[in-house]
Amino acid sequence: MSNPAAETAPSAPLSLSPRHASRAGLMAFLDGLDIRTSTVDHPPIMTVDDGHQFWADIPGVHCKNLFLRDAKKQTWLVVAPIDRQIDLKTLPDRIGSKRLSFGSAERLVDMLGVFPGSVTPFSLINDRDAQAVRVVLDQWMMDQPLLNYHPLENTATTTISNTDLLTFVRACGHDPQIAALA
Repeated sequence: MSNPAAETAPSAPLSLSPRHASRAGLMAFLDGLDIRTSTVDHPPIMTVDDGHQFWADIPGVHCKNLFLRDAKKQTWLVVAPIDRQIDLKTLPDRIGSKRLSFGSAERLVDMLGVFPGSVTPFSLINDRDAQAVRVVLDQWMMDQPLLNYHPLENTATTTISNTDLLTFVRACGHDPQIAALA
């Protein structure tokens, strides 16, 4: 007798759609907004721990990005300094959401056009039409002059000013919530 669960087909590999912006498309969009950035290429970085050796010479605050979904099916992008401890149990009270959990890799690719390990506020370029993602930026981070994020891929780090990040996020149709996440 066969086991139907064992016969289920593996899920299809994740892939980007032609509707998703590329790194070059992101840079062109930033140029169109007259936003100046600098980008350093490096080997792929999947986790914050992986990045430390490559970030030593890059000025500014290095950041992490949490792709989350709440109990009411609202999707959130929470952006904070890499050393900020984010407690998913207390975060809903800080940002006005319901219970939060991590969003799926499939939803991430579909909504923001990036793969796990490449989550970034720059991925909001892929949410301009839907504006389905609520954006939360850490208050302390936004008080720092230079911020660092992946430019839609985890093989580079792009430095942007705090004011230019806000310009970019708003140009993507989002009104970010700036919150004390500590």
